Amino acid sequence: MSNNVRLSQNTAIMLERARRAGVTDEVLLNCVATDDVSALKVAEAEHYSYEDFVTYAAEHGEQLEQAIRDGYQITFNTFNGLQLFLEFTFNIKRGVDFTPSEGRLSGLKLSKPNVELLTSRLAKNWVLEVVDSNEETQTVNLSIRGLNN
Repeated sequence: MSNNVRLSQNTAIMLERARRAGVTDEVLLNCVATDDVSALKVAEAEHYSYEDFVTYAAEHGEQLEQAIRDGYQITFNTFNGLQLFLEFTFNIKRGVDFTPSEGRLSGLKLSKPNVELLTSRLAKNWVLEVVDSNEETQTVNLSIRGLNN
């Protein structure tokens, strides 16, 4: 997975929300190629409109097609934005699957491949620490860089 492509947190959340709604990468790539986002309507909800999804990425120099194909890293994660990203990417919930506190998310249990995926996508202003591991899963804590001491 390449970290050369950077996406804004908003674009990443919208991308993962579409994937969570069942939109395939093939359909996403077609939306980017044709600038027709009608297939993304299934992922729309209040505060989540795909009307400007492709144009925003193009206007801000985001290589959306490459990000869909090869992966990406988020440029900057906010505390609440990271929680939304985790929800849409891994189908997990705050207070159920991890514990939020000031600048930290603790006790997040993910499969090892999902920890690798999170590591590659997480913005550099966050630190991921593996605190427990077995053959199938890892428990991680996430903290804003500088608070991880």
